[in-house]
Amino acid sequence: MQAFKGQKTLRYKLVNTTRWKKWFSCPRRNIKASLKLFCFPYAGGNSQIYRGWPYKLPETVEVYAVNLPGRGMRLREPPITRLTPLVHEIAEAILPELDRPFAFFGHSMGALIAFELAHHLRKQDQLSPAHLVVSGRRAPHLPNTDPQTHDLPDEEFLEELHRLNGTPKEALEHPELMELMLPILRADFGLCETYTYEARPLLDCPIAAFGGLQDNDVSREHLEGWRAHTSSSFKMSMLPGDHFYVHTAQSLLLKAVSQLLTYDHRIA
Repeated sequence: MQAFKGQKTLRYKLVNTTRWKKWFSCPRRNIKASLKLFCFPYAGGNSQIYRGWPYKLPETVEVYAVNLPGRGMRLREPPITRLTPLVHEIAEAILPELDRPFAFFGHSMGALIAFELAHHLRKQDQLSPAHLVVSGRRAPHLPNTDPQTHDLPDEEFLEELHRLNGTPKEALEHPELMELMLPILRADFGLCETYTYEARPLLDCPIAAFGGLQDNDVSREHLEGWRAHTSSSFKMSMLPGDHFYVHTAQSLLLKAVSQLLTYDHRIA
């Protein structure tokens, strides 16, 4: 594995921390941790998805959940509707924290953000994650042949949300709540559906891809495609559940992620 190059970012520790605080939540500070894991949410999700992770991963891992505009503590901010400007903003905010080895985890939309951020950091700052863990997302070079949904009329868009099974039924049946959620969901769906893959040199970090055995939208072949994006090692695992197996099979997922990150640290 390539040696970690994060020492150069120590100079960024002097920057104002206001930007950092709005972009990242660290539920359990652990200055003795040897690895920082940054977790990116799926469409419509927020940092609360990962609130329990710090207590279920090894003590050598410090978890940072990414707060995206338009949700949670940033509800008053407009959501970002395109991937490139979002990645640029995250990259600027994340640099002060890359003073230790770090890894990325992203589910669905989050996997796409993590992938593009890894490329951006390598190109602009010569930094590379110790591991890129992607979940519930087809490899970025594979074309998405599904029809676009982010600009559907409300009724049809809600039907699509029902089908995906990621939005609680109680929320879908709550008009006031959905009035708040729909702009965020449309923005996130649009971010993914307008994404255009750009061929670049392979990442040099290991990639691990996870998926749900009953996920009707992301197949084993879609996940296998991630192998083409690294010059390092690749591992794929399928766990029981649909697209949101990250909740229903969370204990199995975290056990596998723990093994990956512990192994990486040992050989780094």
